Amino acid sequence: MYKRAVYQTIKSRLEEDRRFIQVVMGARQIGKSTVVKQVLSELTIPYQLYSADNVPATNSAWISNCWQAVRSLKAVNQWQCVVLVIDEIQKIANWSEAVKKEWDDDTFHDRNIKVLLLGSSRVLLERGLSESLAGRFEEIRMSHWSYQEMKECFGFTLDQYIYYGGYPGAAPFISDSDRFEQYIQSSIIDATINKDILMDTPISKPALLRQTFELGAAYSGNILSLNKMLGSLQDAGNTSTLAGYINLLNESGLLTGLQKYSVDMSRRRASIPKFQVYNNALKMVYTPLTFERAIVDRKAWGHIFESAVGAYLVSQSFIHRFELFYWRDRNDEVDYILRKKGALIAIEVKSNAEKKSGGLEKFKELYNPKFAFIVGDGGISAEEFFTMDLTRLFI
Repeated sequence: MYKRAVYQTIKSRLEEDRRFIQVVMGARQIGKSTVVKQVLSELTIPYQLYSADNVPATNSAWISNCWQAVRSLKAVNQWQCVVLVIDEIQKIANWSEAVKKEWDDDTFHDRNIKVLLLGSSRVLLERGLSESLAGRFEEIRMSHWSYQEMKECFGFTLDQYIYYGGYPGAAPFISDSDRFEQYIQSSIIDATINKDILMDTPISKPALLRQTFELGAAYSGNILSLNKMLGSLQDAGNTSTLAGYINLLNESGLLTGLQKYSVDMSRRRASIPKFQVYNNALKMVYTPLTFERAIVDRKAWGHIFESAVGAYLVSQSFIHRFELFYWRDRNDEVDYILRKKGALIAIEVKSNAEKKSGGLEKFKELYNPKFAFIVGDGGISAEEFFTMDLTRLFI
């Protein structure tokens, strides 16, 4: 079975001395549970795996019961160390308080029980961690599959990756567009909105939330003002409501609205957002173009390519914790600006020779980025870019 690079990270963390709770987090359907099971199958340390998938949300005692069972097994078998793994933990109400209580009790009594938590809802996990477990956990962030991973595991071509994105569960369906779209819609979009957002967050206009996602995904890679969005949406709302919904969609790993780069933070927050999906499959379910038609439509493919570059960047920004913006000054524009610890990287996407790149030169004059380059025609090839280790740009 194919092993992602994060496999080694999880394995090495569990083999270290007990220091922190390890939390695997990321969007839905990217293989978090699969890679954890791969690690456990080859771990020399005994482990116990529990899933809260079918446990009533109100049964917070379930977590303590799991802990007591592991403590009993450790004592009976005289294990020096044991790993406790709880999957779908976000489904239990007040889970973070229960975990804090049991973890602190183990720490006080010097019990060598290592803990790994994971779940399908990134937003609910992050909320619980920030509420109760500060200073007690480490995150292991997982992203959507990269081009290299989809190529090695499923034989994807570069064009297929650009169009279909990086969801491993959808890979077998790319030859059947109806099945592919149904999988993305039901297993990812509907599951994330209905289970991760609507079940735990008071939303006054659920239909507007869904419409916001659909419109933002369709316009992925484009700058679109919230006022213009309101004119296209059927349900009534206002710009602050839309901004709040976009923030929820971003926390859930579906869609983000990139801010315009500016030294002035207030200007960034007031800027018109550039919409960007986390995975290009989320955009393509809303296009009327099939893969075969899109690839020969030069203009349409340019928009798809730019969105794919942005999807890769926004997913990498989640893992490697860099900020992502766009930049525009009148007619000058740079598609993506990366920032980490004061270092700036400017990236312009060119799918054809007609697109001007004067904005890159203007940005270099104004902000002196560490690197400024073109991806596509006249610059770094798409193949090279999608296999690039972006962290090395900041070294």
